[in-house]
Amino acid sequence: MRGYAMRFPFLIPSILALGLAVTQANAGNAMPTTHTYKTTATLPIKADVYRLPGNEIRPVIVWIHGGALITGKRGGPNAEQRKRYLDAGYVIVSIDYRLAPETKLKGIITDLQDAVKWVRDKGPALFKIDPKRVAVIGHSAGGYLTLMSGFILEPRPQALVAFYGYGDIDGDWYARPDPFYRKTRPIVTREQAYKAIGKKAIAEGNVKGRGDFYMYCRQQGLWPLLVTGHDPAKEPRAFDRFCPIRNVTKDYPPTLLLHGDNDTDVPYEQSVAMAKELKRVGVVHKLVSMKGYGHGFDGKGMKDTKVAAAFDQIEVFLKKHVSK
Repeated sequence: MRGYAMRFPFLIPSILALGLAVTQANAGNAMPTTHTYKTTATLPIKADVYRLPGNEIRPVIVWIHGGALITGKRGGPNAEQRKRYLDAGYVIVSIDYRLAPETKLKGIITDLQDAVKWVRDKGPALFKIDPKRVAVIGHSAGGYLTLMSGFILEPRPQALVAFYGYGDIDGDWYARPDPFYRKTRPIVTREQAYKAIGKKAIAEGNVKGRGDFYMYCRQQGLWPLLVTGHDPAKEPRAFDRFCPIRNVTKDYPPTLLLHGDNDTDVPYEQSVAMAKELKRVGVVHKLVSMKGYGHGFDGKGMKDTKVAAAFDQIEVFLKKHVSK
């Protein structure tokens, strides 16, 4: 390379510029570094960190996967979304957490608290982030945990972005048999449901058959009971601490909600109700309603102009509240 530079010095700036362009183009394919942010008993719980080259201190996104708190693992966001966040100057920390029903919701929330504390305590040295500029982004159950982070974390994040999340977990939509899933899916028996459920805690839930347990929960209206360990019919007040919509105060972080109005998994009304409560208390917020879109609408990718426009709004929102 040295000899090449001596013979063609005028090409070096162009080569460097090309290298930068390639780096940006490949941002979505950036390989993460994996860290263990806590160990519970014998279970290591991990986080993947994505960062583009450079030494500057950057704001951080804590990204939380979905899966009804029953399935899923770190590894997101997808390449297109990852590229947008990285190109906008963020470090992404995608976290695992223990999964239900082996671990009940109280333990899952503890993992979330420990993950964000680890990011703030260790992130400045490990991956050069500013612990005072933290956003939390999650999808579905990750959106629910994102909304939980608005009141269970101290200090509070600077911003929350919840994709098709939910503010309550003991309403009829979760605590009663779901008509949509009973009509459109084969009925899952209890025996089928528990085939992939063990006795030991797990934190990486892409295990064949765990989706059957979720379907069983929805078809029988048992999700709140089996995920929290509390019966909403007998212990309604036990759910107060697990419902973001019941814990909104003036200190709640600025919140962006995104939801398709044709969502058959998490009712669109969940985000509408959360937006209404945020407005009542006076919290900065916005609801991006995706007309005609269903659950997981962002999976359509940036080629869908409405999805791309939604991510434009996310970038503006994060820039205003996090990237200062």
